[in-house]
Amino acid sequence: MGIIIKSEREIAIMRQAGRIVATVLNILMKQIKEGMKTKELDIIAGREVERLGGKPSFKGYRGFPANLCVSVNNEIVHGIPGERALRQGDIVSLDMGATFKGFQGDAAVTVAVGEISPQARELVATTEDVLKAGIAAARSGARLGDISATIQNYAEAKGYSVVREYTGHGIGRELHEEPQIPNFGPPGTGPELKKGMTLALEPMVNAGDWRTRVGDDQWTVFTADGSLSAHFEHTIAITDGEAEILTSLEGVYA
Repeated sequence: MGIIIKSEREIAIMRQAGRIVATVLNILMKQIKEGMKTKELDIIAGREVERLGGKPSFKGYRGFPANLCVSVNNEIVHGIPGERALRQGDIVSLDMGATFKGFQGDAAVTVAVGEISPQARELVATTEDVLKAGIAAARSGARLGDISATIQNYAEAKGYSVVREYTGHGIGRELHEEPQIPNFGPPGTGPELKKGMTLALEPMVNAGDWRTRVGDDQWTVFTADGSLSAHFEHTIAITDGEAEILTSLEGVYA
């Protein structure tokens, strides 16, 4: 299947799905604390998505057992919530999706548990800025590779690496649609961006090397060298001007 251009009506529904995701992430960010088990975050996420009229997108997706991905410190993505208790100084990536009226929203943030090290704080701040730079490059008439190159160049200029085995993606009726959006690569390549494309950009940035390994649970992805990793993601829509962030946390309240 090729890249799908969404109608104004479809984007309006995706905007509602994105607001559910943003609202739930905002709730989780306020409630996360030292001593909380990661499964408690999953319970909150599932409850709040349904309260807001959506359905969790991840639960059962390709067999994933939870509503929410919770990845801690050197875990990059796809962490399964469980009995692990969060500790002061942890950085925690929260990745979640919601379905509303048949359309998807998908976003991720990395948050601190209490006071974190200056190195961790810089990694998290840089990764959020990397996402912002990628979104700024996502304009009608640009090429998909312009997003990838912007993400890679920004992260590497700060001394970090971008994960290469896992990518951003198109999104709409399905959680993962065409195209795949690598977080690295040359500019000026790939399909042209056009109004109505909806994309999930999600840079995963490591403090060390970009290589990864998958844990014994066959889901959780770790940095191969044990270094810290951060992850931010937004669902966006290509417009005639700046991309619209459909999962923006600005102005969203619990």
